[in-house]
Amino acid sequence: MRLNQTSNPAFSNYFWDDDYTSSKKMTVSGILIKSFFCITIVAGITVSIWYYYSNGNNIKWFTTGGMIAAIIISLIISYRQHWAKFLVPLYAIAKGFFLGGITSYAQAQFPNLPFQAIGVTIITFFVVLILYQTRIIVVTKKLRSVIITACSAIFVTYLISWILSFFGIKSFLWGTSWLAIGFNAVAAVFASLALLLDFDYIERHKNKAPKEKEWLATWGLLVTLIWLYAEILRLMRKLAIRF
Repeated sequence: MRLNQTSNPAFSNYFWDDDYTSSKKMTVSGILIKSFFCITIVAGITVSIWYYYSNGNNIKWFTTGGMIAAIIISLIISYRQHWAKFLVPLYAIAKGFFLGGITSYAQAQFPNLPFQAIGVTIITFFVVLILYQTRIIVVTKKLRSVIITACSAIFVTYLISWILSFFGIKSFLWGTSWLAIGFNAVAAVFASLALLLDFDYIERHKNKAPKEKEWLATWGLLVTLIWLYAEILRLMRKLAIRF
């Protein structure tokens, strides 16, 4: 497996084919600014959906529509990476609707649970960052292969489960059995490990890749962070139901 492969679709090989063709290069500060901008969009829409739901309105289609829109936008970005600067903010909007939905449902059932999930997500992010920066965990070829394989398997499992739901077949994933909890725990672990790959690729290509690639790097971090938050929220909700 080549060194520039990752489980995150935002960091596919061809995104970096023209690393040296632009005079302005990708920087960490540029990625941080764009990431903060997109996270602000996600947070703002999430709070709006939360407020809308608290007033007794139905948000089912906001949640479903946001998820489908995010998938479509991701596919477009994958094939038209030069559109990223326009599509990544749209991706943030779509994910805002999706997260607004699942967060509102969790808050209604278990008050303050979303805040705890956000806290755990932030702590996890910085712990993984420290582990990476201090080289306590080194992104080797073997580790990269394990993370890619596991994340791909998890994605396929969720996709199959989602498709089956349209036919009235409810997968174990959405239940509160120990098997479902175990799956969520494993998914949360690999979502956090996926951050290692994101950090590794940003470090490898900073000051080398063209400036516009910062939007792709931002998209990659958003994909991983939102996935991590969703897994943590889902896991904490199931544990709350069980206990």
